[in-house]
Amino acid sequence: MSLLSEAVLSGASAAEIASAPLPEEYLALHLRAEDVTMFDDVTDKDVRKSLRLGHVPLPELAPDEVLVAVMASSVNYNTVWSAMFEPMPSFRYLKQVAKQGGWAERHNLPYHVIGSDCAGVIVRTGSGVRRWKVGDHAVVSPAYVDDQDPATHADGMLGSDQKAWGFETNFGALAEYTVVRATQLIPKPAHLTWEEAASNPLCAGTAYRMLVSDRGARMKQGDVVLIWGAAGGLGGYAIQFVRNGGGIPVAVVGSERKAEAVRALGCEVVINRHELGITDDLADDPEQVIQAGVKLGKLVKERVGREPDIVFEHIGRSTFGISVFVARRGGTVVTCGSSAGYQHTFDNRYLWMRLKKIVGSHIANLQEQWDANKLFELGHIVPTMSAVYPLAEAAQGCRLVQTNQQIGKIAVLCMAPHTGLGVTDPELRERIGEDRLNPLRGFTPGPGAN
Repeated sequence: MSLLSEAVLSGASAAEIASAPLPEEYLALHLRAEDVTMFDDVTDKDVRKSLRLGHVPLPELAPDEVLVAVMASSVNYNTVWSAMFEPMPSFRYLKQVAKQGGWAERHNLPYHVIGSDCAGVIVRTGSGVRRWKVGDHAVVSPAYVDDQDPATHADGMLGSDQKAWGFETNFGALAEYTVVRATQLIPKPAHLTWEEAASNPLCAGTAYRMLVSDRGARMKQGDVVLIWGAAGGLGGYAIQFVRNGGGIPVAVVGSERKAEAVRALGCEVVINRHELGITDDLADDPEQVIQAGVKLGKLVKERVGREPDIVFEHIGRSTFGISVFVARRGGTVVTCGSSAGYQHTFDNRYLWMRLKKIVGSHIANLQEQWDANKLFELGHIVPTMSAVYPLAEAAQGCRLVQTNQQIGKIAVLCMAPHTGLGVTDPELRERIGEDRLNPLRGFTPGPGAN
């Protein structure tokens, strides 16, 4: 263990952390460029085979960046895409970043440290960083933006060089250290542990923008919101934002175990997708899509009284046609991804003739991330963490996400030696209550499970 790591873990002062020498290398979960063809002609692209745990050189810090000791991270679906080398090897993203020149050239390496969620301690700041200092506890937004792009100042997600940190950039968070821009930093909620806090930024920020922001679906009190994949990381936060905003969440899940999980989050209306007869090839048959949409609309009307005002989409190909059909006249389908395939088909008559809207959404800008974080700080929204893995077993956690065996989010302890650390406001934590803070804990198999 390096002297810097020892200082962080011992609770040393900011001055002591700043004076501790930087290590030359650090432990990281990473991909190797030499492996990008390993899954060619392979049916089961098991990410445990491509994810490597080993030491990599510590990168130099740019003036607008900070070095964070990563206490905890979490697994996102972009981690799985990276490790499967789909939709293309992430090393192509790193080459694109490097074309910007200057400091960006550091990203183009024969290895890629991945991970897009982080909670940790700032241990170094670049010469241009003003609002953050060594010793601060922070979580990290995955939106990696160019603050010199004019469009960024209208909305950080509109800048042409906006990237998903740890997916389209190097030096991600499934590691002992990570490098982030100061424009990604958010205060860590003081009552949360490292692993709880690390489970939130990407999925919670994305769900907030999709539903609450004026750039998303603009959810109102009383809105009925149909949530696909409701037991996943995104869906678990969507349920909470809908309930907190006075809406009515309708969860679609794939098993009774997942139904139990969304009920633990307070969702009273739950539909098992097996009731709809949805299969992966359903999108190829327009008649089956309409039949599934009719069946889903009938179920929603029976249970809440009317059709969905908003459909929360991130599944993609297998569900998108149903989503367009089932949204009410004048309703909105908001989408942030396509885990089941990018090529969507839908009957456009149900869009144009019924005056519906499709809204594309991606991550969240920094203001949206801070606004979502306030709700965590108040205890109105809680983590959807269901299991915690050590960094040494993080590849197994990624495999669970790849095979859709997880519920909520899987956290990963990076530098933190065990769970339960990082709380600096125990009084608030006690007022909120452990059960309230961890409604999904135990729903996903932990380390050592088959």
